[in-house]
This record gives sequence, C-alpha cells and structure tokens, in this order.
Amino acid sequence: MGREGTGELFVRDLWYMTALSASLKRGAMRREMLLGEPVLLGRERDGTVFAMRDICPHRGAPLSAGRILANGAVQCPYHGWEFGKDGVCSLIPSLVEGQDMDCSRIKVRSYPVKEQDGLIWVYVAARPGAVPKNEPPKIPSTDSGSIDQENSGASAETPRRNFPSGRATQQKIRWHETQLFRCSIDHAVIGLMDPAHAAYVHDHWWWKRKPRVKEKHYAPLPTGFVMTAHKPSKPAYSLLGEVTTEITFELPSTRFETLRGRLFGRTFKIVGLTVCTPRDAENTDIIQVFYFPWWLGFILPLFWLLGPTFIGDDRKIVELQREGLKFNPNLMLIQDGDQPAIWYHRVKKAWLESTEKGTEFVNPVQERVLRWKS
Repeated sequence: MGREGTGELFVRDLWYMTALSASLKRGAMRREMLLGEPVLLGRERDGTVFAMRDICPHRGAPLSAGRILANGAVQCPYHGWEFGKDGVCSLIPSLVEGQDMDCSRIKVRSYPVKEQDGLIWVYVAARPGAVPKNEPPKIPSTDSGSIDQENSGASAETPRRNFPSGRATQQKIRWHETQLFRCSIDHAVIGLMDPAHAAYVHDHWWWKRKPRVKEKHYAPLPTGFVMTAHKPSKPAYSLLGEVTTEITFELPSTRFETLRGRLFGRTFKIVGLTVCTPRDAENTDIIQVFYFPWWLGFILPLFWLLGPTFIGDDRKIVELQREGLKFNPNLMLIQDGDQPAIWYHRVKKAWLESTEKGTEFVNPVQERVLRWKS
C-alpha cells in the first residue's frame, strides 16, 4: 500500500499535444492555456505553426486578440507592437525620430512547435529558450506493408515503442474526440490508465461482463511503461477477428493503444492515441484520436457511438471525485490494480528530479506481471 502524490504538478522539458491541426486555419491565431500559462497558437499564411506567450510585454494585452500581418508578424491589438514568431519585437509604431530604442531587446517567450500526423505539439522547457531534448511521438504507419516489415524479426515478448524515428509518412486521423475534465492532470492520467474501474464506471447494459482475474505483462519504456502485446478480453474486439493489443504510457501524458490483426486476408494496425493536456491546475483536456487504414472505414460508426460515451464516463467520475477531494484527503494506492498509478508517480518524480538537478533520467519501472480482477 502506498500514498500518491509527487509535489510538483507539471513536468517540463517535454512535448504536449495542444491542438488538432485542422482546428487552426491559415492566418489565424488563438489563446490556448497550457500548464497554467497563456499560449498564443498561430498559423502563418504559408501554413507554418508557431507559439508564444500570449501576453504583450508592453501593457499585458493578449497578443492573440491582434492579427497576423502580411509580413508574418503578430500585431498587438492595444498599441500595434509587432513580434516575430520567435517572440522578438520588430516594431513599436509610437516611436518617432530621435527616440532611439532597440526593439529587438524586447522579447516574448516563444515555444518550439512541431506539427505531424494531424497534431500540433508544443514543447514546454523548464528554462525558457532551451533547445528540445527529445522529439514528439510520431504515429507509426498503419498500412499493411509497414506492419509486415515492422514485425519481421520481432518476438512476441519484445515491447515495441510506438515512437519510430525518421518516418516521413503523415498518418490521417480517422476519428477524434476532446472532452474537458475538471481535474488535475494527475487524476486525469490515473483515471484513464486505471485497469480496475471499467466494471463500475462503464456500467452499461450493453457492456456488462462479470469481473474476472486478469494477468498482464509490463515492461519499462524510455519515459514510461508498456503493457505488452496480448489478446484483448472485450468481446467487441472480436469484430476484427484475431487481434492483439499493446498499451503504452510515456510522460507527460501520452497513451498509445495499438491493435494488430488480420482481416479479409490483410494485416492491419489500428493506433489509438490519448493525451491529457493540462490547461491549468484544475482543468485537463482529454484528446483522443484514432488512425487506421481506409479500408477499415466500416468500424467508424462504433467510434461515433461508443467513443464519446466512454470518455464521458471517465469525465463524470472524476467530476464526482472532486466532491471528496474538496476535503484534501490522504489517498492510497494498492497492489496490483493501482500499480500503473504508482509507476506514473515514480516516473514523474524521477523526471522532475532529473530536470531540477540536470542529471540523466533513470526510469524506476521494472519488468513485472500484474494481476487484478476487473
């Protein structure tokens, strides 16, 4: 038995999935709260995405309330100050001849941004201006050719990381859902990875199944852990024939579920990505996207019907949980059903310590088989 909590709420020096690409049009910008900070997310007319602190250093007006000029600069709505996408001030219109001032010494914090697979990732460094130490996760290809190549030479016991490097292929989002959870990122993450809550939180007449003992193999990943490939127990998966599923979690809040199987004589892969994006200390967006081959389009109605319902179930329970958390109780975690939550807190604590001290991160997770009833 253990107590939960790591002290610091947010981890940094990591990439956060902030928005879907399709939600940000060319020449548009808007405010996004991220880790309790206002961030301007914008797209230049040439399609380039950028991010900077959404506060003008002059008088504090939100820069996102201004506009993107033809030269690509962001113009503040209050006094017209202009800033490049790197956050450097390029023009102060009120200055007249003889009023020498080096505008370039005035800067707004800018954030590294990467756009891939229909997603926009923002890197939040522990120290402003720091170069990213890693890359945002890339979606592995879901076409059958890449699956056969990927599986060649790999054993069933080898945990596969869903983050291949150097892949240029852009995957297309087939389905997505976003819901705001009125809770901290810790409770959002733990609630979604909890293996023992399904029979109670997702208690629908069409989803009921008698709880039974489950046994799953886990292994460490660079910044998290993986439930290695196994045959799923839910009957709904039988629609796809014989499949295996693998579930990974890595900091700050990135969960992949990868289904592999064969149907109609063709191998396939379905990749589900779920992220918890902390807007502030008490509000977290749960963003879920799925990728799969076009010829599996017949499964889309299942996502339309079930996807919002299941995420909504989790949202409702964390909002109910708030009623107890108002009294700041000491919370406990037990073996083995809460072990993923225990690992999450340990991995987070180790990352925070490595960031603060500037030392190498060492993952505390050890390979293990977990058993619980659900």
